Amino acid sequence: MAADSGTRTLISSAQMRRGRGRYIYWTLLTVVVVVFTLVFLGPLYWMVTGALKSGQEIAQTPPTLWPEDPRLTNYTDAWQQLDLAKLLFNTFYYAFGALVFQLVLDTAAAYALSKLRPAFGNVILGLMLATLMIPAMVLIIPQYVTVIDLPILHVNLLDSPLALWLPAVANAFNIFLLKRFFDSIPEEIMSAAVMDGATPLRTLWSIILPMSRPILGVVSIFAVTAVWKDFLWPKLVMPSPETRTVSVGIYAFSGGTPMNVVVAAAVIAAIPTIVFFLIFQRSIMSGLTAGSLKG
Repeated sequence: MAADSGTRTLISSAQMRRGRGRYIYWTLLTVVVVVFTLVFLGPLYWMVTGALKSGQEIAQTPPTLWPEDPRLTNYTDAWQQLDLAKLLFNTFYYAFGALVFQLVLDTAAAYALSKLRPAFGNVILGLMLATLMIPAMVLIIPQYVTVIDLPILHVNLLDSPLALWLPAVANAFNIFLLKRFFDSIPEEIMSAAVMDGATPLRTLWSIILPMSRPILGVVSIFAVTAVWKDFLWPKLVMPSPETRTVSVGIYAFSGGTPMNVVVAAAVIAAIPTIVFFLIFQRSIMSGLTAGSLKG
């Protein structure tokens, strides 16, 4: 009798050794992989190939699977006609600012809730998590009213980067992720730092943050991609052509621009986020699972 490996799976090893079981397993696995690959890569493939087609070919029905006459000039036309250099610079600037604000303020909030344990900390955390249940569309009007007339200061933040950065800081999900990770850090480390005379701020800077690189990488990815892909809020608070993000800029120019050039601009706009994800994809899983086990 073969030794039990101790690993339980949906299909037993005995069934896998049979001809019919092995055939059914690999058939289902192949079908699932192919279907999900088409679902996820199909739109991306259409976008990349559509950017190489002529205006007539991209609009024809049924669509062609590959361009009959590939045109790389669509990308240069998109770069020049839509002023993508300016739009990409604006978006990079807004994404970097949102990243800095979230790393500083969300980390401080999560550290206070996890390690400093203020009065009514659980109540505050519960109220923050309750905001995740509110649809984003419901918050658009009160946020816009706040931006056009900031309470107490009575400042109009339209066309100001703060209109994007300040709402991004109020991210209950990122605070929760950071707090869960900080909770997994042993209290013995905190006690040793206190005995050595370290202040809470010094403990955060010298001990907690170096140990939190995986989860900080995850928060960084979420912060950058959220600003990069957002459309409605930047369209409302950045009405000037000089301050538009890349998604709003492409939409604004799409009315009088050929569809193939617009698709080429969309491909260029998607490249930075795809590269960013491919570089830091390991940080996503390692950061999300780093605080799941305590010990």
